[in-house]
Amino acid sequence: MKVVLDSSSLAKRYVQEAGSDEVEGILQSASELGLCILCLPEIVSALNRLCRERSLTATEYRQAKEALASDMGEATILQLTPAAVARAVELLEANPLRALDSLHVACALEWGADLFVSSDRRQCAAATNAGLPNRFI
Repeated sequence: MKVVLDSSSLAKRYVQEAGSDEVEGILQSASELGLCILCLPEIVSALNRLCRERSLTATEYRQAKEALASDMGEATILQLTPAAVARAVELLEANPLRALDSLHVACALEWGADLFVSSDRRQCAAATNAGLPNRFI
């Protein structure tokens, strides 16, 4: 099964929180993992915020960043192609999404994902509207 995780769900792999176990289960069942190129900067941003808030130590940050880099190295990195950007515009016109959220869904659609996973209800609703099977975690 070709699975795409949005940054909001993939981050649960590196910071233990509600839904982390579900994410691990989905990743175990995936035959292919696709990640939008935006995952790296979005998750690094979130990890740095947690450090500033003192919810994450410097050691935990380094470990999470290394695990993220490893996952990115093993996944198919979904690029922001002209077709994906055009699809994102269509999603924005039809759904109440933020720009970056639309790009994750668009990349999943362009790649032909079997499942899109997100922790954002609006993103999941947009995926449903576009005919993309999804799971909210």
